Amino acid sequence: MLHETEKLKDEGNKYFQSGDTDKAIECYSKVIKTCKDNKVLAVIYRNRSACYLKKENYANAASDASKAIDVDAADIKALYRRCQALEKLGKLDMAFKDVQRCATIEPKNKTFLETLRRLGAEIQQKLKTTFSTDSRVQNMFDILLDDEMEKDKREKAANNLIVLSREDAGAERIFQNNGVPLLLNMIETGKPEMILAAVRTLSGMCTGHKARAMAIIHMVGVDKMCSIMAVDNEEIALATCNLFQCINDSLTGGDKREYGKEEALVLDAAKDLKTILLSLLEMVGSKKVSGNGRDQALNLLSKNVPRNNKKDKDNSKTLFTIDHGLKKILKVCGQVPELPDQLPLTENTQLIASVLLNKLYDDLSCDPERDNFRDICDEYIKSKIDPNDMDKTIHAVNTISGLLQGPFDVGNALVGRQGIMEMMVALCGSEREVDQMVAIEALIHSSSKMSRASFIITNGVSLLKDIYKKTTNEKIKIRSYRCAYSSGGDDYGLRQFAEGSTEKLAKQCRKWLCNPKIDTKTRKWAIEGLAYLTNDADVKDDFVEDETALKTGRHTELACTLVNCSNCYEKKEFLPELVQLAKFSKQHVPEQHPKDKKDFIDKRVKRLLKAGVISALAVMVKADSSILTNQTKEMLSRVFLALSMDAKDRGTIVAQGGGKALIPLALEGTEAGKTKASHALAKIAAISNPEIAFPGERVYEVVRPLISLLQTDKDGTENYEALKGLTNFAGFSDKLRVKIVKEKALPEIENYMFEDHEQIRQAATECMCNLVSCKEVQDRYLEDGNDKLKLMVLLCGEDDEKLQIAAAGALAMLTGAQKKLCLKMTLVTTQWLEILQRLCLHTNSSIQHRGLVIVYNMLNSDNSELAKKLMESELLEILSVIGKAEDNPKRQGAIDAARECLIKAMDLGLIKPFSSPP
Repeated sequence: MLHETEKLKDEGNKYFQSGDTDKAIECYSKVIKTCKDNKVLAVIYRNRSACYLKKENYANAASDASKAIDVDAADIKALYRRCQALEKLGKLDMAFKDVQRCATIEPKNKTFLETLRRLGAEIQQKLKTTFSTDSRVQNMFDILLDDEMEKDKREKAANNLIVLSREDAGAERIFQNNGVPLLLNMIETGKPEMILAAVRTLSGMCTGHKARAMAIIHMVGVDKMCSIMAVDNEEIALATCNLFQCINDSLTGGDKREYGKEEALVLDAAKDLKTILLSLLEMVGSKKVSGNGRDQALNLLSKNVPRNNKKDKDNSKTLFTIDHGLKKILKVCGQVPELPDQLPLTENTQLIASVLLNKLYDDLSCDPERDNFRDICDEYIKSKIDPNDMDKTIHAVNTISGLLQGPFDVGNALVGRQGIMEMMVALCGSEREVDQMVAIEALIHSSSKMSRASFIITNGVSLLKDIYKKTTNEKIKIRSYRCAYSSGGDDYGLRQFAEGSTEKLAKQCRKWLCNPKIDTKTRKWAIEGLAYLTNDADVKDDFVEDETALKTGRHTELACTLVNCSNCYEKKEFLPELVQLAKFSKQHVPEQHPKDKKDFIDKRVKRLLKAGVISALAVMVKADSSILTNQTKEMLSRVFLALSMDAKDRGTIVAQGGGKALIPLALEGTEAGKTKASHALAKIAAISNPEIAFPGERVYEVVRPLISLLQTDKDGTENYEALKGLTNFAGFSDKLRVKIVKEKALPEIENYMFEDHEQIRQAATECMCNLVSCKEVQDRYLEDGNDKLKLMVLLCGEDDEKLQIAAAGALAMLTGAQKKLCLKMTLVTTQWLEILQRLCLHTNSSIQHRGLVIVYNMLNSDNSELAKKLMESELLEILSVIGKAEDNPKRQGAIDAARECLIKAMDLGLIKPFSSPP
């Protein structure tokens, strides 16, 4: 047993000396399991501590060193190793004590004395900073809570406090210095600026720290936080929403600290999270909550209740929310602001509620769960329909509108119930204007299904036309037209109103839209009306000339309008044979408007760019509102792609912030939307300076969307432009090359190097050429059992000059970086010499230069046989002819490379210098 222990110990030492720390740890761990001798164990623990230090596993390094010290308190190596580990863990005082003991044992050791001096200085600095921070914190609170202090000083103190709270050390100092009660005092002043500063400071303190977040929840109270968010102040509501989000993130995984065995007992956050969820649901249906507060409560539910990843099987939060809050959310959807005794709302509240309903429904995983959702909705609607109480009835109709804007299938099923559509049409004829508006809005939302649109065409268009003509209320006029128009789409042959009235109404809609005196909801319907009216190409042409209208409106409708103007929606392709058959059988065939042809579309796109629509789109994306649904993101992505089709316009897109705006669109949303945004990014990335188009760290976020376009289910254009974008990135910096490799793009790029399509193959080869300076890429070419190097050599022999330049460039860099590849390329194909000679004789100086560099690399590969073989071939004559040529600026690179090859061959003794006879 002793012999085995010594053997394992020696093996561990050898592995450690050779740099293989993992195997060394493995050997030492085996000794620890079997050895009973404490003195031997102390040495092994000390050695394993050194391994852990090398691997930067400082906690284990300190633990092992402590076990060695337990056996021998004077073990100087173990003491110093524990000192190093503790310093890295931030425990400077404990590290100082260890090195102090080391210096006592060996007082002349310079390393110990230097470490002792350095740690002493760091501890003094830390104490100074701590005391300084404590006094600063107290001073800030004194200034903030002093009513007589100047406003500028109080604002500065508030900003400093917020900044300090965003650093972990600063947040801890605020917390330890009675910060939370003082922040509550600031909130109690009732002054908006004080409340904002306090809430933002609390957000910083809760970020990324579970224990502190839980303490703050109990010190402040969930009810108190909800009451702050409920106030009628948009900034305060938003700040409090952010506080709740920081708390949620910290309690559900944002804190990576190790709390040890006590974590399960002390930091069980389930109860607090449940309390927060119930409080938010209570806010949704409470009359005491402002519209802004209700919006933020709905936003928090929308962001944190549904699963982010459908692979996670636990959707219990969604089920709990449906059981305890679905009726409250439906209540919000059914509110009619024109009626008395309604909940306070903003212009966006009901749409946010619809988005939440949609997310909850999408998060359900089986039919029984969906049936329960539908049953609750059905029960709620039935309870509100009352022929004797018109206010309750229109509440039910408005609730259906909310469902149609959210989980459409649920709303559509309710509309399909006997009598519902008839009731909506009948309400249009009511004498009360509010009944007409609610009913028409519901018909608008339900008419997106063709069967419902047909019902409206059959039973309601004449009534809607009548309302349109008779009413003096412009709010109803725009809604009635919008409803009748929605059944026609972009089919030139289907129009419900007389020719010319479309352009007139569109003009009126633009006036309403640009008039700030008109109420927000009517302006909303004006832009939504335009979203439908712009199916007509005449309206599109007028709309793109109106710069004010282009930059006004809500996300969804403006995005839809821009999609129509740029014709970037999905188009159904009909087989000519089927069209002829339909005409023969006298069926309706959709017709294209003459102004929807390519020339007209291109002109509209140019006009949109000139009007600065990119800036408006960038603002929409930056808003990060829950109104920006996945469908809206997809529409924005389609518009961006349409605007970036012409390479000349991409500089304008970058200058107006389009490059930055596309990144979130490419990372989140529908698959189609992410693909469109990624494609637009690829177009920009292919021809732009990455530092300008995507400043700062954003450029690294672009890599993944580009790589997603390399998947085989994407079309050839997307593959090609993604490869061009990656080529540009790979040629820009080492960090970008490493990022591309880390995102596992190499297999995809290599696959496209085998592609039959010439342009895609060329783009893939160019991309690989820019990546081969990466060590990981070179290692792939060094591996045996693949044809990577063979393919690169054979591509050098292709006729396509651009392909040859890329392949020969890659081969030149590979053979220059890895000498082993010089010999390997001669083994992968028998054609290597012929291809190399063709490169060196090429009329294109760029290709010739690359071929000559490859020859030089092979001569310089420390393989005398290979060098001799080269000089015995026709290459010597080729090199001589090129090297003896007169200097020529156009071919100087190739001439110099040939001369370098000849000089190298002379150095190797393979050729002799030419000398003239005496």
